[in-house]
Amino acid sequence: MKLRAAAFKDLNVRFPGRLAVRVSIDQYERARHEAVRGKRTWTPAIEGISWLAANGFDLSLAGRKLWDETEDALRAGYGRLLGTMDIALDAGDPRRLVLFPEMVADADVPEISEGCWSILHKTPDDVMCASSRMIVKRRGAAAPTVIACTLLPYADGFELGATLAEAAGPVSLNHRHCAKFCVLGGASCSPAK
Repeated sequence: MKLRAAAFKDLNVRFPGRLAVRVSIDQYERARHEAVRGKRTWTPAIEGISWLAANGFDLSLAGRKLWDETEDALRAGYGRLLGTMDIALDAGDPRRLVLFPEMVADADVPEISEGCWSILHKTPDDVMCASSRMIVKRRGAAAPTVIACTLLPYADGFELGATLAEAAGPVSLNHRHCAKFCVLGGASCSPAK
């Protein structure tokens, strides 16, 4: 982002209200964030968040429920961090601060049935993969491909074709992360709306 700051800022100016940016900051404390992302990742993240806020971007953050803290405690911690940065982003708003549940590969998760949707007060259209796609070009591949989910770029059944038209159909929520992360966990990889 720093290398393309002028162009990125220009996009935000030319297309007001059409660009939303979500920054992953795994925890509100430097040591925990760097325990996940690696050493020397905190300062660039903080500088990037500050720059986005100062330049009027539609900003949201993404954190993780990795540590043994309640959601209220996590939101309060992020709120304190944002306060020290003088950034007016409501950490209590789940659209502005998304707290992702952890994805455990061998977790026992329930299957999402038709009845689950009404119990959860959701519809399948509420899940990100109902309306979003990700285009990836894998190393060594001749061409890009369209996939349904940023979390499952290599999972069978989530590669949807070579064009957006081919990928426009429905997606089966048949992976354990669909249930744990998106449907039951309430997480979304798309920025706040």
